[in-house]
Amino acid sequence: MKPEDLKSGVIVDYPYLWRWQQERGETEGRKDRPVCVAIALRRLDSSKTYLALLAISGTPPQPGRRTLELAEIECRRAGIKTWKAAWIYIDEYNFDIAEWSYYLDLSQEPRGRFSKSFMMKLAAECSPFFKTRQSRVDRTD
Repeated sequence: MKPEDLKSGVIVDYPYLWRWQQERGETEGRKDRPVCVAIALRRLDSSKTYLALLAISGTPPQPGRRTLELAEIECRRAGIKTWKAAWIYIDEYNFDIAEWSYYLDLSQEPRGRFSKSFMMKLAAECSPFFKTRQSRVDRTD
């Protein structure tokens, strides 16, 4: 996979670092999990691809968390069809740079890709969180 293959809606495996883990001083995600490329921005004046990655989990969310439950069809499209249920977390995201990432394995093949209609709904739901830096877990250090 090349950085330019990382488009909005693509699902890859990534060692996602939860905000609560970062607040406790952790710097590494505990395990690889499916994540959705919510945003992939390529700067014309550099060779960097900036990514906003949203975690997907099969564990029901804790009260107070903002998630979208995935329909069965979207689970199949995402390559997680064996899960009984899945949620995508929209109230936080990992920020990374594809070409410089210590965490993103560019040798992997994407698991799948969400539909355009689901991504439009996802964009509308997570937009308020992307406007604040407190939702961002920076993985570029």
